[in-house]
Amino acid sequence: MSLLDALMNAVHLGFAGLWVGSVIFLTVAILPLARTGAFDAAPLETVTGRLRWISRASAVLLFVSGGHLAGTRYTVDSLFGSPQGHLVLAMLTLWFVLALLVERGSKRLAGGLAERKVRTPAREARPYFLAASLVGVFLFLNAAFLSVPTAILF
Repeated sequence: MSLLDALMNAVHLGFAGLWVGSVIFLTVAILPLARTGAFDAAPLETVTGRLRWISRASAVLLFVSGGHLAGTRYTVDSLFGSPQGHLVLAMLTLWFVLALLVERGSKRLAGGLAERKVRTPAREARPYFLAASLVGVFLFLNAAFLSVPTAILF
């Protein structure tokens, strides 16, 4: 493994953990408090803005690092014709769905916060973040399967 491959792998794993961890934390720790009105709109607005920044930066960095890793480890034939390649394509699909869900949930949340409401936007954003958290778990499971040698799995 080259130094560039190792760097891309580190970036990929680090930002994947940061992104999914941030989404899950918002879902299980922040939104329940917001739904009860435990804090004002301003802190939730700050958290939502930071989550958007993390999500967008992670999406770009995961696309670049994942593209590099896939490009060095797979051919077009192996990407579309092997179980490991299918896992990579599934990961790309899940990555896209996660980005979409976080954007939609953040938009729902931010829209209500601009009106200084907390409970209603948190309630409306919750389904998006629950789904995003579930997709994040599937991404990690997919990554676990990718890390296991092919002979063991298939």
